Amino acid sequence: MSKPEVDEIDKSSAPLLDHLIELRSRLIWALGGFFVAFLICFYFAKQIFNFLVLPFQWATVWAGMGDTRVDLIYTAPQEFFFTQIKLGMFGGLILAFPMIATQIYKFVAPGLYTNERMAFLPFLIASPILFLMGAAMVYFFFTPMVMWFFLAMQQVGPEQEIQISLLPRVSEYLSLIMTLVLAFGLVFQLPVVTTLLARVGLLSAQALADKRKWAIVLAFVVAAVITPPDPVSQIGLALPTILLYEISIILCRRIERSRAREQAKREAQEAAKAAGVGDAETPAA
Repeated sequence: MSKPEVDEIDKSSAPLLDHLIELRSRLIWALGGFFVAFLICFYFAKQIFNFLVLPFQWATVWAGMGDTRVDLIYTAPQEFFFTQIKLGMFGGLILAFPMIATQIYKFVAPGLYTNERMAFLPFLIASPILFLMGAAMVYFFFTPMVMWFFLAMQQVGPEQEIQISLLPRVSEYLSLIMTLVLAFGLVFQLPVVTTLLARVGLLSAQALADKRKWAIVLAFVVAAVITPPDPVSQIGLALPTILLYEISIILCRRIERSRAREQAKREAQEAAKAAGVGDAETPAA
């Protein structure tokens, strides 16, 4: 370890008590941000829930039902109230995530080198963006497709002797949306995780490529576990996962090529420096 790096660590070092005080301060800010976001989301819980029902309405249009009016029920007096609390917590966590991530970064950053902080910052920005991309895919495409699949199973109409219609409970519908948003949001973090591991040298593009077959199988297994038990949901989650896996391989290869260029440049500079020192030490004839 070079002397400048040692000096940088010594400057950022602090007693254990100072670290605990700093940790408490960051936790207070993170929990405070989450509590404020929770109150905001809980206050507008009905409006947010109505917004989340819009994909259900789009599915009724896809199913050719004509009427875009949808009916949801709750079978216990307290069910809708607790659903709003759950929605407030879920929305508050998403809304407060930038502040929480910032507090985590501020706590960890003093222990990192300057180049490590600069390398970590883009991933801190990309993570919420990718999560929102996954949530948008769930909202605008995946949820309407899943609800259309379920609506197609109904037995309604004057020609049907037995009428079977879909009347979801508010808690079950919210649980479905939350599960899909979390599943897609976490899956969209795959490029971030793999590139971080590749940057620190714990993962290589060749290792990812060699495990491609296992990754495809695992993608379908995970999709079958965390999505509703229908082929539309499972395939809809597994295919983006496989695509993101291939993107991760490409990003890892770019990082490895960039690291190889930097290493070659560093070795060339060291060789030139060594050659210069050798020439200086050669006595004049």
